[in-house]
Parts: sequence; C-alpha cells; structure tokens
Amino acid sequence: MSKELSLALVQDAAPASMEEFAHRLRDLVRQYPRTSLFVFPEQHLLGAFDPWDQADLARHAEPLDGPTCRQLGALAAELGIWLIPGSILESAESGLVYNTMVVFSPAGELAASYRKIFPWRPVETVEPGAEFSTLPIGDAGTVGLMVCYDAWFPEVSRQLAWMGAELLVNVVLTPTGDRAQEVVLVQANAIANQVFVASVNAAAPRGQGRSLLVDPQGRILAEAVGAESTVLAATIDLDEVRRTREFGTAGVTRPWSQFAETDQPIELPVYGGRITPQTWQPKL
Repeated sequence: MSKELSLALVQDAAPASMEEFAHRLRDLVRQYPRTSLFVFPEQHLLGAFDPWDQADLARHAEPLDGPTCRQLGALAAELGIWLIPGSILESAESGLVYNTMVVFSPAGELAASYRKIFPWRPVETVEPGAEFSTLPIGDAGTVGLMVCYDAWFPEVSRQLAWMGAELLVNVVLTPTGDRAQEVVLVQANAIANQVFVASVNAAAPRGQGRSLLVDPQGRILAEAVGAESTVLAATIDLDEVRRTREFGTAGVTRPWSQFAETDQPIELPVYGGRITPQTWQPKL
C-alpha cells in the first residue's frame, strides 16, 4: 500500500520578520501546490539571535500559546498545509527556556512540539528536553522530530524509529565545518534504523546548508550541494520503510528482525538499561 508524502525542505536564510516569512511561505505554496509538508531550519524565525546573550534569549522566548505560534497556526490553516517552521525559544511555566521544534496541522493546530534533548553546549544555554516526540502526518505515516545536534546521538534516531517514526525530520542550524560529518550521520541514521531522514540546514550566512533527504537504505534522494537558498521538493512513499525492513537493506540486512523470542536480554551499562529481544520490534 502506497503511503505517499510530498514535502519541501526549505534551505533559507532567516527572514527579517514574521511578515517576510509569511510572504515567502505563500510564494512557496503557489510554486509547490501539491506539497503537503513544508520544513524550515532550526531557529529560523529568530533572525540574528545571539545564544550567548541571556537578555536576547529572554526577549525571544515565549510560551507555545504565544503570538508566534498563534500566527504560525493561522498561516498553516490559511494555506492548508503541514508546517514545521523550525524551532522557537519556548518559555515554559517553570521559567526555563527550551529550544522547541513545533509542527502545525492544516487545521492550524499545534499538532506536536519537541524540546531539543541535546543542546549544542556550551553555545546553547537553553534547558535540555527529556521526551521524544512523534506524530502522524494525515494518513501518510508517522514523523519523528529531531533538532540539529540530536543527530549526533544515535539513541535519538533509534528511539524515534522504535516509536514508529518512518520519517525523521531534523531541523538544523549548523554554521561550522562539521556539516560534512553531519551529512554522513544523516545517511548512517537512515541506514541503521531503516527510515527516511530529512535534514534541513540554514542557508548562508548563518548556516552551511547542504540539506538532504535520504531513503531507508541510505540513498540520497535530494541534496543541496552548497549553502545558497534552495528548496528540495520530493514525494516519498513511507511504505518503503516496511518494504526495506521486510526484504532487507540491499536485499540482505534486517536489523529489526535480529532477535528470537528466546534470546536473553543484552545489558547496556552505559544506559543502566538493556535491549529486551521481546520488545525490540518497532511500533509500525
């Protein structure tokens, strides 16, 4: 059964205002009228935000029911799209600030949010999140949420895949030379978990670009070769995840079918936990 999802990965520089962002998004929807999901880079709406400046952090932080999310929800509803506008600085009731990825449905609702578990320290001074997040995108399938540096920790991708994510969306703001290594990690996370991975980095001058979309076998479906503004538009079939796991990567490798019911648990002291063979299979 086909589970098609059309998406646009928008490698852009940060807009100067919400009005500029709305204008850009409306133009994109006109250019890609059959696209369901539009994804922008990490902290896309924060402009020239200085993560070292605590006063600047406080100025940009707001709750999830604040004016920024209300405007984004209204924009998604106006255009009838799924919208991932990157991440915002969320001011929680506790007074803590998180780097939070948000997703809006075509009805304009805040469909999901995810607090970045691995802030890029020491640059990021926000509080780390503690919960993973997945959501269904209509009838197409399940998406897992990741922010930038999360991709460097394989546990994040593995947990999201185990929770049923067929597409991992990683919004990114990488200005440094290690973007070359991140591109490899995108493919590695896709291969190890047999999922699609979309990595959307900011364009110059704040980001190194090189956004890409990878299939469950690690093949690059679309990529930006540089840091200029560009859009990667594609239609993917999320049922490819099931097929890859059933028949194997390159027709051979099936890591999610590794264990027998009678296998003993594998202790993982680094986590204070274990792999339990009876619960290894992902929730597809």
